[in-house]
Amino acid sequence: MSYQSLLSQDEVDALLAGVTGEAEQPEKAPEESSGVRAYDLSSPDRVVRHRMQTLELINERFARRLRGAMLSFMRRNADITVGNLRIMKYIDFERNLPVPSNLNMVALKPLRGASLFTFDPNLVFLVIDSMFGGHGRYSTRVEGRDFTTTEQRIIDRLLEITLESYRSAWENVYPIETEYIRSEMHTKFASVSSGNEIVVVSTFQIELGAAGGQLNICLPYSMIEPLRDLLSRPLQEGGANEIDQRWTQQLSREVRAAQVELAVDFAHIDMTVGSLMRLQVNDILPVLIPETVTAHVGGVPVLEGHYGTYDGKMALRVRKMLTLSQTNTNTRSEK
Repeated sequence: MSYQSLLSQDEVDALLAGVTGEAEQPEKAPEESSGVRAYDLSSPDRVVRHRMQTLELINERFARRLRGAMLSFMRRNADITVGNLRIMKYIDFERNLPVPSNLNMVALKPLRGASLFTFDPNLVFLVIDSMFGGHGRYSTRVEGRDFTTTEQRIIDRLLEITLESYRSAWENVYPIETEYIRSEMHTKFASVSSGNEIVVVSTFQIELGAAGGQLNICLPYSMIEPLRDLLSRPLQEGGANEIDQRWTQQLSREVRAAQVELAVDFAHIDMTVGSLMRLQVNDILPVLIPETVTAHVGGVPVLEGHYGTYDGKMALRVRKMLTLSQTNTNTRSEK
């Protein structure tokens, strides 16, 4: 009996391959997907699974207050964009910070622990450049040196208005007091949490003209965990109205503090171009001055008054304040 009647050709090939050590490993059957996947118990998604809507509202309030404070501080309008809340490990937050940065450890009493307010170098030197009359067009490098005394004073003032704006933003939610601890330039000296602990990071992009930089506020989750229910509570119906009202009040204060020029025209003389061209030195132009004069701001009539002298100086006594409707009526009558 030949071996062909006992073994197939495939079986013979398999035996020969086994003798020579070239036997192919059988392909593993694809594992059936059971819907089970690995899960990291230290993942931030496990620790913080709720949306902090109230903290987002606080960030919006803070941006509005900081915008007004920077206008008063720098006399320049700042465009502040609020970024999304980020939940991450503290070591990941440290890794993403530019070096060097201005790192400020701040206590938020009565909450436990310390928070971290960071200004990136682009923002720091943009503010310093603006305070000395620049426009932030030229970048400044600070590697290898500390901030000068003058630079540090400006940074301290910027931090002061930032902390005051942040304290005010929390006022109607949970009153806090900000307490400055110290400043550093490197993360290894300004650690507010262990590397694997979860932190909540709020990012604000601050633009001054064509340049800008970032402000980050890092809150350890252990610090705000006692307020978890408060910070994740849905927004109240009056939240938007409260923001609008505060923004209106802030705008009103800024408008009232604006400098304007009050101009009074005592007389108008109608004449032709030819008469104007024939005028010479010592020519006399008859003027009929009215009993009352109108004062203007930016070309808009605002009041009527009597002119005269007071304490040896020319003065104007207010007779009547003009409203917008009266101004429009007078304009139509003149036409």
